[in-house]
Amino acid sequence: MEHLELFFKAIFIDNMVFATFLGMCSYLAVSKKVSTAVGLGAAVIFVMAITVPLNWLLDKYILQEGALSWLGEEYAVYDLSFLSFIMFIATIATMVQLVEIIVEKFSPALYNSLGIFLPLIAVNCAILGGSLFMQSREIQTLGLAFNYGVSSGIGWFLAILAIAAIREKIRYSNVPAPLRGLGITFIITGLMAIGFMSFGGMLTGGDEEVVKEETASIETSVKVNEPTLEEETIKVIDSVSVDELEIKEEE
Repeated sequence: MEHLELFFKAIFIDNMVFATFLGMCSYLAVSKKVSTAVGLGAAVIFVMAITVPLNWLLDKYILQEGALSWLGEEYAVYDLSFLSFIMFIATIATMVQLVEIIVEKFSPALYNSLGIFLPLIAVNCAILGGSLFMQSREIQTLGLAFNYGVSSGIGWFLAILAIAAIREKIRYSNVPAPLRGLGITFIITGLMAIGFMSFGGMLTGGDEEVVKEETASIETSVKVNEPTLEEETIKVIDSVSVDELEIKEEE
């Protein structure tokens, strides 16, 4: 259940493009054709699926405070978290070079159509954002890190595929001259982001259970305190009656 929840949340709710607006340069530049968008999206999925688990291992066993304790007790005091950015970027750059070699070897046409944007995946903020979000959200296991990398890549892939399909069709539409090109693209992206916000209610089942548990605990505490309230009321009534008797005796 945890894997499934993380998968859908990373794709629809915390989408890299529509929720955090990361990777917008490649998203806008390579989304004129569906074919190039599919190629770049697949490359992003591959890179994130490899780099996020690798960076999780780096963070878990090298960078965190006390992560080097597996080398010995004397190394447990070291904190290398200040190297997170450079280590993460080095891992991403290595994987991007591997992807570039594979694409150039097996699909020269796609390599030429992607142009400079394929090597620029190394500095794509969506790729680095996946590793940094993994670190900040303290993902517990390697399997969850792999799941998060794949699902975040799929979310970015769906975003660029959707905008590419719309931009191909919008060529035949009568768009006002001031909005043609990037203007209408930004407007459509904003509308799609609003649409993706509606997915925020997909994973509220757990919250409802928590609310029910809290409500039940409150009701239980009220029931426990009811006798106490009755006793206090009886005491107040008794004290009032005693005061009345004293007043009558004095009269």
